[in-house]
Amino acid sequence: METLEYEISIKASVQKIWDLLWNQETYPQWTQFFMEGSQFKTDWEVNGKTYFLDAHGNGMVSTILSLEKPREVIFSHLGMFKDGVEDTKSKEVIEWSGAQEKYFLREIDENTTELRAIVHTSKDMGELMNKGFIQGFEVLKKLGEA
Repeated sequence: METLEYEISIKASVQKIWDLLWNQETYPQWTQFFMEGSQFKTDWEVNGKTYFLDAHGNGMVSTILSLEKPREVIFSHLGMFKDGVEDTKSKEVIEWSGAQEKYFLREIDENTTELRAIVHTSKDMGELMNKGFIQGFEVLKKLGEA
């Protein structure tokens, strides 16, 4: 497992960037570089359930470890979700279960936000993570500064 970090400054408020990150309309726009049709469903509860899904409703099941809206959310990935079934016990899942995805938003000045993501991933997923976050954060910047 390796840790990757991504950061961008956006001329917009912390609240606006938080909303762009997690709004059902804009989430698929910035996450399209990971997978076309990306979506997520969450109860926004610490220790609750969050699903990061593809266009077919399959993907990862996760939980929220820490939540301080609109400044921080830390997800822990628990396993896979396919055809309505959660897999948190298979050998493939156990190898990366517990990997975290962290988002931090910090006000630089009254109209500029620093957005930072820290992700744990396997080496074979590094290229996808780089593409997804670098291009995705640029989309967020365009949306935020529009």
